[in-house]
Amino acid sequence: MKLYFGNMVTTVTTLMILSLVGFVGYSISNRSNINYWGRRSLFVLAYGLVICCFAAARDGLDKTIQYTIDGSCNPGIFSLVSVPNIVGCVGAAIIIIAAIATPIAKSQHMREIWFYVMSGGVMLKIVVMEIARIQMF
Repeated sequence: MKLYFGNMVTTVTTLMILSLVGFVGYSISNRSNINYWGRRSLFVLAYGLVICCFAAARDGLDKTIQYTIDGSCNPGIFSLVSVPNIVGCVGAAIIIIAAIATPIAKSQHMREIWFYVMSGGVMLKIVVMEIARIQMF
């Protein structure tokens, strides 16, 4: 439990991740009633970015970068070149591509598909990062 509720940053990050997963799940389960997929994608993009910042602070990514540059502090929990960080970058690329494509899409059906692509990138990042965190501790 300390891994997810050990301090304020981990607690807030955990609750935000759970709410985002719930939002994506709710959107998928009620997809027949949704008229504006672009708004949902915008929410996933913005809220996901906030969560990403909290997760980077939680995992000490700033310390890892500083340690890699000059060694003046202890690194965060993952090395700079590690599976969680590489998959995080791949997931971010997927999210960015979907974010660019969503407003360009002409139909709500295509925006729905891009929402699923963006949500897939988010879920990829969450699953890999959380599994790696569990393995580290």
